[in-house]
Amino acid sequence: MSTREKAGTLRALHVPGNPLVLPNAWDAASARMVEGAGFPVVATSSVATAGVLGYDDGEAAPVEEVLAAAARIARAVSLPVTVDLERGYLLAPAELVERFAATGAVGLNLEDSDPPSGEMIDAAEQADFLAAVRAAALSLGVDLVINARTDSFLRRVGLPEEQLAASIDRGARYLAAGADCVYPTVVEEPAVIRALVEAIPGPINIGYGQGKLSLAELGALGVARVSYGPRLQLHLYHKFGSVLSAVASDENPFAL
Repeated sequence: MSTREKAGTLRALHVPGNPLVLPNAWDAASARMVEGAGFPVVATSSVATAGVLGYDDGEAAPVEEVLAAAARIARAVSLPVTVDLERGYLLAPAELVERFAATGAVGLNLEDSDPPSGEMIDAAEQADFLAAVRAAALSLGVDLVINARTDSFLRRVGLPEEQLAASIDRGARYLAAGADCVYPTVVEEPAVIRALVEAIPGPINIGYGQGKLSLAELGALGVARVSYGPRLQLHLYHKFGSVLSAVASDENPFAL
């Protein structure tokens, strides 16, 4: 597929009630495993990618390394690739789109809190930023699938009902600005997910979290996309830690 066809495929897979499932990868090898397991899209996690690059999350990794990692993943698989790009690493929209498009990836997450500080970005400012990214993509003839992450729940801004109201308001603004999907983070309560799905006029991405809700239950709530984030990597690394402990104790690590 061409990159434009991949973007179209990725966008079309956001179906409320039949969610796109994204077991996030972090390098070319894990991306190939995602493809080999039959998933239709490869997604990255900023936490997981930063870790393998030797940095903390929160845009601590140099953008050159993050984009190079995205390019390696996109080259390694034939599937559409969507990348967690945090808040764009301080790149101006036109430069962001141009450099991102060069990786071969076709989707990206852009979040609305400041990665280093955790402070929420003004909703109008973030909407303007997303609109500028979309405009730059159109100007350059690039089709990008934008997943607009909103962090009111993550950053615990106000009471729970205020977090919900802010997420709904921000989600609607971001879709109007040109986003394709809205991603309210750290939401697990069914009633809250249903309220978000019913009030935000577009596809909703929910994190799988600790598995409080099954994929079928998330689909029944109208979710269009489910992300695993860094949890699969962390789970595997925990297993690797157990293997290392076995080696250190002169036990057979392959018996674990």
